[in-house]
Amino acid sequence: MTSLPFPLAETPDDESREAGRKMFAGEVEFLKGVVAMSGLPPADRVEVCFAGRSNVGKSTLINALTGRKALARASNTPGRTQEVNYFTIGEACYLVDLPGYGFANAPVAVVAKWQALLKQYLQGRQTLRRAFVLVDHRHGVKQVDEEIMSLLDSAAVTFQCVLTKADKVKATDREKVLDQVRAALARHPAAYPEIVLTSSEKGDGIETLRSIVAGLS
Repeated sequence: MTSLPFPLAETPDDESREAGRKMFAGEVEFLKGVVAMSGLPPADRVEVCFAGRSNVGKSTLINALTGRKALARASNTPGRTQEVNYFTIGEACYLVDLPGYGFANAPVAVVAKWQALLKQYLQGRQTLRRAFVLVDHRHGVKQVDEEIMSLLDSAAVTFQCVLTKADKVKATDREKVLDQVRAALARHPAAYPEIVLTSSEKGDGIETLRSIVAGLS
């Protein structure tokens, strides 16, 4: 079987870039934190979710994507770390921030409850168009990333790998890490065959990611 090449996503054309800009230039607000399926908002619009292990730079990326410096702080405040956080992007889309996984210090019972909610959410949300799985470009795909990717496979939810902190990677390591990521993605049937390379600090890949989300709405 020939594995997918997983090329880097191309820079969007002018029309796609403008669609992404307009989408995220509008109102973006924190809606609610959800701890059970019964608390999910109405499935009345497209939604995309962001997943990533702890310290991958998820909050920073969401803030860069939305152009709001403190928007994703809500997911870092005490009491919300195990919640599925919903943000509204105008009236067209929900942006869903999933708690960071791979937290070694969390109690076993808390982790089990979070994993159960995550599984229920992924399998039961018909309006979920795509999951973005964030992977630190310096380290590549770890075992905890493989676990979330396998969960997305079983839930039949298309996911796209977003490499974060690209500006922190040594030039000599870039291709080696990309090869490792591509090999890992090739094992997952739900993986979308393009990788998005980002740097929240430099702004790299932000327009590309915006245009992708706009294209799903």
